[in-house]
Amino acid sequence: MHLIRVGGTALNQTPLDWDGNRDRIVAAIRTARDQGVAVLCLPELCVTGYGCEDSFQSPGVQRMAWRVLAEIEPHAAGIVVAVGLPVRFESGVYDAAAVIADGRLGGIVCKQHLAGEGIHYEPRWFRPWPRGRRAKLHVDGRDVPIGDLRFDCGGVRIGFEICEDAWAADRPGADLAARGVDLILNPSASHFAFGKDEVRRRFVLEGSRAFGATYVYANMLGNEAGRAIYDGGVIIATEGRIAAAGRRFSFADQACTAAVVDVDATRLAQARLPVAPADGDGGDCVTLPFVPPALEPVREPSAGDARDEWERAAYVKEEEFARAVALGLFDYQRKSRARGFVVSASGGADSSAVACLVALAVRLAAAEMPVEAVAARLGLEKVAGDGDREAAIRGLVRAVLTCVYQSTAHSGDVTRAAARDLAAALGAEFHEFDVEPIVRAYVDMVARAAGRPLEWRRDDVALQNIQARARAPGVWMLANIRGALLVSTSNRSEAAVGYATMDGDTSGGIAPIAGIDKAYLRRWLVWLERSGPEGLGPIPALSAVNVQAPTAELRPPSARQTDEADLMPYDVLDAAERCAIRDKQTPLETWRRLQVAFPAHDPRQLAAWTERFFTLWSRNQWKRERYAPSFHLDDENLDPKTWCRFPILSGGFARELLELRAAAGA
Repeated sequence: MHLIRVGGTALNQTPLDWDGNRDRIVAAIRTARDQGVAVLCLPELCVTGYGCEDSFQSPGVQRMAWRVLAEIEPHAAGIVVAVGLPVRFESGVYDAAAVIADGRLGGIVCKQHLAGEGIHYEPRWFRPWPRGRRAKLHVDGRDVPIGDLRFDCGGVRIGFEICEDAWAADRPGADLAARGVDLILNPSASHFAFGKDEVRRRFVLEGSRAFGATYVYANMLGNEAGRAIYDGGVIIATEGRIAAAGRRFSFADQACTAAVVDVDATRLAQARLPVAPADGDGGDCVTLPFVPPALEPVREPSAGDARDEWERAAYVKEEEFARAVALGLFDYQRKSRARGFVVSASGGADSSAVACLVALAVRLAAAEMPVEAVAARLGLEKVAGDGDREAAIRGLVRAVLTCVYQSTAHSGDVTRAAARDLAAALGAEFHEFDVEPIVRAYVDMVARAAGRPLEWRRDDVALQNIQARARAPGVWMLANIRGALLVSTSNRSEAAVGYATMDGDTSGGIAPIAGIDKAYLRRWLVWLERSGPEGLGPIPALSAVNVQAPTAELRPPSARQTDEADLMPYDVLDAAERCAIRDKQTPLETWRRLQVAFPAHDPRQLAAWTERFFTLWSRNQWKRERYAPSFHLDDENLDPKTWCRFPILSGGFARELLELRAAAGA
C-alpha cells in the first residue's frame, strides 16, 4: 500500500478581488493541510476569478495575477497545491494551473481545449496549448517549466485535465495514463445547469477507471461574476468508484473534500490497461522535492456522505432550482454591497416566486451557519431574536426582503390578499402603494397632447403599459433610499414573446427568474407550497397564488384578462420556444412537432399559436437586449449577452410563415 490523502476545495471567488481571492486560497490551503491533505486541487483561474472576461487580455491583470501567486507560494509549505491563473507566454495568454510543492512553484500546466460554446468565450481570451509542447517561462528572474507537463512529487506522479479538457473527445487523460500518472487533477469553473452534476460524476468516474488513476475534480462555488452560478461539488474517484463527493450549493467561502487513496492500487489498475507506453525521453516530467505524510489504513466515510439527502430525493430539479437561485441572490447582494431586495409583489406567480427565493436565500444560509454570521456576510447589523432562532431568522428576512403591492383601478382583492399574506408568511416587510392617481395623471396629460380621450378600444396596449410603468418610479425610489436592489420579476416565457412592459415590470437590477419558463415555474411553486426544500419545508401561503390563473391584471375586470388568453397556453408556448430557439426549427417544423405534442388542440389553432410565437419573438429582441442580468440555469437560456444571439432587426420569418399558413390551410 502507498496511501496518500488527496483533496479538492470549492472556492467562492470574485473577479479581480485580488486580496479576497488570495486570502480565500490561503485559507483553503490551511484547511486542507490541517486535514492531512498531501495534494490539493483548487478551481480553475481561482487567483483572478473565472469571470474576468476581456480583463484577461490586460497585461496589468496578468502581472497582478503573478504577483498574487507569489504571495500564495510560502503558504503552501508541507503540501502540493494546484492554483489556477492566466499566464502570458510568448504572444498568447493561457488558462493555466500552477503547481506549488512545499512552498515553491514547480511548473505551469496549460489548458489544451477551450470552451467556446454557450456562455463560454474562452477562445476570445486564451489560446489552447498544443499537446506535447513544453517550454520555459522566464518570470521574476527564474525559469519555470510550462506546457503539457506531469509532476513527480515525492514519488507520486500528477497530471492535469483543466475543465473543458475532460469534456473533449480527445481528453488528455488517455495520454496521461500512457505516461504513468497516479493522480489527475481537474481544476474547473463549470457553471451550474440542471442535471449537469450527473454528467460530471460520469466523466470523473470514467476517468478514474479508464485511465487507472485517482481523479480529483474541484469546482468554483457561488455567484462569482453575476450570471453564472457554480454549485461546487468536489468529486474524488479512484479505481472507477466515488471515494468522496462534496456537498453542493454551500454558502461558505470554501468547502474542502478529501479522501485517502492507494497509489499502489491505481498503479496495479493502470498496469492492466491495454495502453501503449508513451514515446519520448520523459522530458515532460518535472520532479519536485516533497515528502507526503505517511498514512496507515483508516476507515473512511462511505462515498457520498457529504452530499445532502435532497440529492437522492424525487424532486432534484426543484431542489436545484431553489438552491441555485437562492445562492445566486445571496452572493449578488453581498458582492454588490446592496442592503437587501425590493420586490414589486403583484400576488401572482412570478413576483411570489422571486420573494420566496429571496427568503430561501436567507433560510438556506442560516441552516448552514449562525444567524449572526449570515447577517455579517450580508453586511447587515445583528438581528435581535431574544434567543429565539426562528425569530432571528424572520428578523433577518425582514431586513433583506421588502414587498410592495401597487394597486390600480383594476387590481383585485384576491391578488392584494395573496401578496400580503405571502409576505407575512415569509417574514418580509410589506407596503401598499396606490398608483391609480399617478396613472390617471399620465392618461389625462397624454390625452390633452393627443387632442382626444384615450379609450380601451383604441389604446389598449398603451393603457395597459402605463399602469406597469407607473409602478416603477416609486418602488425604485424605495430601493434607492435603502441601498437595496430592485428585482425584476419577468420570466423566460415572457422574454421569448415580449410579454412584459419595458421600464415597467422589467425594471430592476437583477432578473433571477428570467432563465426559467413559466410552465415550470408554476409547477415549482406548487412543490414549494406542498413540500419545499429538504430541511426547510413548505410555504402553505402560496396556495392563494397557485389557485389563480396568471394575469397581468391591467385591463378592466370585465375583460377577464389572463396571460394565456393574451398569448397561448404556457405549455404550448414553452414547447414552441424549445423547438424554435433551442432546436433551431423553422415555423413549419415547429408546428409539426406541436401537433405531436398537443394532439388535443386543433392543428389550425396550433398553427396560429406558432405564427404568433415567431412573430412576437422576432419583434421583441430589443426587449431581451435590455433585460436585467439573469441567472443561467440550462441550455434553453435566452440571454443575448451569454447564450442566445438574434438580430434586433430582421425579416420576421415572413417567407417561413407563408409556408406554415399554406401547410395549415390557413
